[in-house]
Amino acid sequence: MINKRRWTTVFRGLLAATVLVGPAVALGGPAPARADEENPATEPPRVELVLDVSGSMRARDIDGRSRISVAQQAFNEVVDALPEETQLGIRVLGATYKGKDSKVGCQDTQQIVPVGRVDRAQAKAAVATLRPTGFTPVGLALRSAAADLGTGATARRIVLITDGEDTCAPPDPCEVARELAAQGTKLVVDTLGLAPDEKVRRQLLCIAGATGGTYTAAQSAEELTGRIKQLVDRARDTYTAAPTVVGGSARCPDAPLLAPGVYTDREQFSEHRWYRVPVRPGQELRASVSIALDRPVNPDHAVLLRATAPDGRELVRGVDAGSGRTDVVSAGLRWSAAADDDADADDGDGDGETPSPAAGDTAAAPTTVCLVVSNAFAPRPGTRASPGMPIELTVDVVASSPDPGGPDLGRGWVLLLLLTLAGLVTGLVAGLLTRWWVATWREN
Repeated sequence: MINKRRWTTVFRGLLAATVLVGPAVALGGPAPARADEENPATEPPRVELVLDVSGSMRARDIDGRSRISVAQQAFNEVVDALPEETQLGIRVLGATYKGKDSKVGCQDTQQIVPVGRVDRAQAKAAVATLRPTGFTPVGLALRSAAADLGTGATARRIVLITDGEDTCAPPDPCEVARELAAQGTKLVVDTLGLAPDEKVRRQLLCIAGATGGTYTAAQSAEELTGRIKQLVDRARDTYTAAPTVVGGSARCPDAPLLAPGVYTDREQFSEHRWYRVPVRPGQELRASVSIALDRPVNPDHAVLLRATAPDGRELVRGVDAGSGRTDVVSAGLRWSAAADDDADADDGDGDGETPSPAAGDTAAAPTTVCLVVSNAFAPRPGTRASPGMPIELTVDVVASSPDPGGPDLGRGWVLLLLLTLAGLVTGLVAGLLTRWWVATWREN
């Protein structure tokens, strides 16, 4: 039994090595880029709460209380319920400068609790002393919060709580969010609005959308507390699942080779970005793409995901579909590598040649499938085109699952003869049953 298990383990190891190395050998190039493995995290989740303490936070319109008092209560409850493994920091903006000089007031942001294991008493004491004071440098506070969290292997989150739009741009907070997302530092910004203002809502939606975060309007102390707790818990649950950054190319031969996983990239308006995936006969490629509309675009838009052969022949195209959110458009496709696709296997270098398998290699060469992500977005006047819109590409290669074969009734004269015989038999049976029923009816 022990020997059997040992040989089984060795066989599985050799099989895994063949799966990982095989595409690289067959394609004559480097191994496919692999998404980050979902191994246990080596560092704790890191979150920073960014609180607006500008003068408008004095307004008493949330359950008859001031906005700042509601935020302070929410912070205290969040700190008390903070998971032990979560590292938390707190940054404020507009909390110290009481003057009218905008150059000074727009630099008013401080970190009052450093990111790390939280001393609950110290954190609550620091929040309790806050008084609404000055300007609203949201963009600068976001950039500073990203620096507070630092870099690492896991995703980090910023939770921004504010009641007003930035009064200090530049830097524009939406542009700062795009800048942070374009750096590929796995940073997510969630926003909470404390005032029912349309301009504030649009700005916070833009910040959240640029980084893959969420926007929530909090109209009560209970809503604010519950939402902050939820976002802090989400940082603990999802911080290991950040997509791998990859750069698509303008044509298939230069495209990066991808293994199954989740990837993120940036795409300009009306651009085509190419990626390559090796698929062996008997396998099925499943791919999907989502593009976040993190800036104003014209209402008519779509995203297209296609799979093509290296020579440009289209294999299949995915249809875009709604995601339930107006700021995300998605598309997906499936394609199976049939046995007769072996002749189309290409090394993807543009010469159209099929690589020769290594001596003794009985594995069939994979087909290089080119994935093309295209969009038909058009920016509204004044909208910046750079950096590109964030896209998330999911790639998986599984064993193909052909449709179950049904009974073959034949074709042409065979089918006609079969139908004729079935009709004769049905008529004969129906006539006999009718005759028996009539005879029985007369006797009774």
